[in-house]
Amino acid sequence: MIQKINLLEKVNSVGDLFQYLQVGHLNNHMLNVLQAENRTLDFHIHDNSDELFFVIEGSFSIELEDGLVSLSQGDLIIVPKGIRHRPVCMELVKCLLIELDGTLNDDNTGGTYTKGKSI
Repeated sequence: MIQKINLLEKVNSVGDLFQYLQVGHLNNHMLNVLQAENRTLDFHIHDNSDELFFVIEGSFSIELEDGLVSLSQGDLIIVPKGIRHRPVCMELVKCLLIELDGTLNDDNTGGTYTKGKSI
């Protein structure tokens, strides 16, 4: 059955910071929401998947080799596969991430991604 998903309600249901909640699938892509604050991940590269970040609420930056891209509520950015990047979260941000199944792992999420946790 087709279901409507309210991203703000889903992300607000996540009890802890940095915990990914899978809210759907789209053509072999996983859609995850999370809340993050006061955290900068290590630089990393996704060799096989572009990565989309959509800011539901708050703000954060994506650091690339040539500088920071600041994002706030309603903004999205697509980081192409093979591009070195890292999220920089200084204040509370609530995001939707879209990427190929299997892209997230302990190394590129700071050890906070748990496969299989979903709506």
